[in-house]
Amino acid sequence: MGFFGRWMTEWEQELNLRVTTRRKRPFDWGLEFLEGIDPQSDPRQEMRRYSRDALRNSADFYSFTEVPDFRLRDGVLEFRSAVQSPYPENNTVYARYFPCRKSRAAVVVLPQWNADEESHLTLCRLMNRFGLSALRLSLPYHERRRPIGLNRADYIVDANIGRTLQANRQAVLDVRLAVEWLIRQGHGPIGLSGTSLGACIGFLAFVHEPRIASVVYNLGSSWFADVVWYGNTTPHVREGIEGEISLEELRGFWAAISPWPLIERLQGQKRPALLISARYDYTFLPEQTRDFVRESRRCRVPLRQIHLPCGHYTLGRFPFNWTDGLIICAYLRHQLNRAGPGRR
Repeated sequence: MGFFGRWMTEWEQELNLRVTTRRKRPFDWGLEFLEGIDPQSDPRQEMRRYSRDALRNSADFYSFTEVPDFRLRDGVLEFRSAVQSPYPENNTVYARYFPCRKSRAAVVVLPQWNADEESHLTLCRLMNRFGLSALRLSLPYHERRRPIGLNRADYIVDANIGRTLQANRQAVLDVRLAVEWLIRQGHGPIGLSGTSLGACIGFLAFVHEPRIASVVYNLGSSWFADVVWYGNTTPHVREGIEGEISLEELRGFWAAISPWPLIERLQGQKRPALLISARYDYTFLPEQTRDFVRESRRCRVPLRQIHLPCGHYTLGRFPFNWTDGLIICAYLRHQLNRAGPGRR
C-alpha cells in the first residue's frame, strides 16, 4: 500500500472512530417478529426452517397484498408500511418527493444505515438537474420512524436475528409500494439508487420488483452476515452474536436478506445495473464485493462496475461525494432514457 492508500486508510479509521453512540445489544432469536413461527419451539430449528422457506419462496416473502392510502403533504409522501412491527412509529413510511417536469422518469433513493433527514437530499436535487424526479425514502427505524428511546437505527442491523429479518423485509416492501405510488402518479420508467445498506435493500427490491428498469448499487457486498461479522462499522453487533451462533449459521439465517443467494434470480433479464465500489472500503470488504461481481457475471447478469479511490465513509466526503453523485445521475438518466416511457 502506497502513501495514498495509507492516507485514505487513516482517514477512514478517523471517520469511523467519530461514531461514539454504538452499543452492544444482547443476542436474541426474535421469533416473535416472524410470521408463522411458534415462539415456544426450538429457536435454532425454527429459524433455520423459516429462513430456508423465505429464500426458496422469496417472491412471496417480498410480496404485498394491499395497497395503502397514500398522502402527499408539503412534498412528503406518507403511507402505511406493508409490514407492521411492534413499534407504531416505525409503521408509517415517509418519503421526500422531488418532482421534475422535464420527463416522467423517476428514481427511488435509499440512503445508508443511520442516515439523518438531510442525507441524500442534495443527490435528489442533482437528479432534478438531470431531468429526473426523485423520491427519497426513510428506512425502517430511521428518522421519524425511530421508536422513542432509541438513539440509533439499530433495529435494522441487530443482534436480534428475527427483528433484523423483519426490518429488512419491511424496507423492501416499502420500496415496492413507493414504486407503486410513482407509477400511479404517471411516472416511468423507474430507477433506483441505494447506498450501503440502502444498496442491499435496493438489490432485493430490484430482484422482486420488475417495474424497476435500472439500479445503482452505491457500494455493494455479497452476504449480509459477512458485513456484520467483518465490517468496521458493526463490531458491536458481532459482539452480541458471537458465541451464540456461528458465522455460517448467521449466513443461513439472513440468506433471504443477502444479495448473493438471489443473484441467479436475475439471470436472463436485461435490466442494467451499476455497482460503484470503493477501493479502501473496510465496511463492505473488497473481497465481498468481488464475490458479488463474480457471481453476477457467472449468472450473466448485466452489471457494470466503477471503482472510486476512496473508502466507505470518505465516499460521502468531497470530492468523492460529488463524483459519486454525478456518476449516479448520469448513469440513471442514460438508462431510463433508453428504457423509454413504456417501461412501467
